[in-house]
Amino acid sequence: MNKVKIDVKINSIVISKEVDANTLLVDFLRYDLKLTGTHVGCDTSQCGSCIVMINNKCIKSCSILLVQCNNSIITTVEGLGKEDKLHKIQESFKENHGLQCGFCTPGILFSALELAKDKDIKSDHQIRDFLDGNLCRCTGYHNIVKSIKSYINKDN
Repeated sequence: MNKVKIDVKINSIVISKEVDANTLLVDFLRYDLKLTGTHVGCDTSQCGSCIVMINNKCIKSCSILLVQCNNSIITTVEGLGKEDKLHKIQESFKENHGLQCGFCTPGILFSALELAKDKDIKSDHQIRDFLDGNLCRCTGYHNIVKSIKSYINKDN
C-alpha cells in the first residue's frame, strides 16, 4: 500500500501521520481517531450522515480521501460543542425536538450551519430544499426544519 504523510487539524488538534493513500476521511475519523459521531449510512454519498466541515464547508466524508484534506481544518460533531456547553445549533435541536434516533443528526447539524450563512433563506420550503442531501428516516423533517428555523431566527 502506498503511504503518504498528512497534516490536518481535526477539532483543534494538529495531526501529522503517515496513512494509506486510499484512506477515506470517514474511515480515518471513525477507526483511527475513534470519532464515531461521523456516521456511515449509505457509503455512496447519498444520505449526508457523514458530513463534516472542512475549511468551513460541508463535505461528505465518505466521498473524500484523507490525502485530499492535507493542510485542512476539519470539524466533526465531537468538535462542534463542548461536553458541558452545546453549540447553539445543538441547543436549537434539543429545544425543538429536532432529532429522534440521532443517526442523521451530525450531518444535518453541519448542513444547518452552512445554510445559516445564507441570510436569504427563511422559508420552510427553502430549508427543506437545502436539506435535500440529508436523509432522515425518523422525523419527517418537521422538527428538523423547526430547529433550523429557530437557530436562523436567533441572532446567529
